[in-house]
Amino acid sequence: MIELHFNQLAQMEKLCAILILFSLLIANTYATSKEAKDAEKWFQKYLSQRKEKVAKLHFYIQDALGGPNATLWEVARSEITSDSPTMFGQVSVLDDKITAEPDRNSEELGRAQGLITSADLRLSGLAMNMNVVFTSGPYNGSTLCILGRNPIGSTNRELPIVGGSGVFRMARGFSISNTYSYDPVENYGVLEYTVYVFYA
Repeated sequence: MIELHFNQLAQMEKLCAILILFSLLIANTYATSKEAKDAEKWFQKYLSQRKEKVAKLHFYIQDALGGPNATLWEVARSEITSDSPTMFGQVSVLDDKITAEPDRNSEELGRAQGLITSADLRLSGLAMNMNVVFTSGPYNGSTLCILGRNPIGSTNRELPIVGGSGVFRMARGFSISNTYSYDPVENYGVLEYTVYVFYA
């Protein structure tokens, strides 16, 4: 009888442990489900229900490709870069001035900072990762991220806007760029950008 009593006790302990574990599992599932629902409510309230805004921006990028005040510098190259007609494998970083007008001495709006790589063996095509960093005006402190393929020899080059920060949080859109001018003696170019961007 005593042995049976101990066996029954052991079985009851196992049953209690299973019930406690099951209760914790249900509570955890409920909590996780509740957190997910709370996050969804937050998203709906602060993002989905807000009216999306749109902006059209127009500016110029001052591209100093050479000289003591150059704003674009090569940081790496592949074994074939020197012999490649497209400079394939050349990697450069840039920190160009953004201005309101084509004149390099016009009002400065910000900086174009990022990484560009010659990534096409046949044609002049750059893989671009560029941040437009606004340092004045209504977008001061905000950024836009431009990412994509830039067929540098073409006109009306379209690149996607894939994100942003500050005013441009949740940004998406596209930019159209053209070479406004290029001085081969100074090795200095001016790029014209028109940006169409949606943001929350």
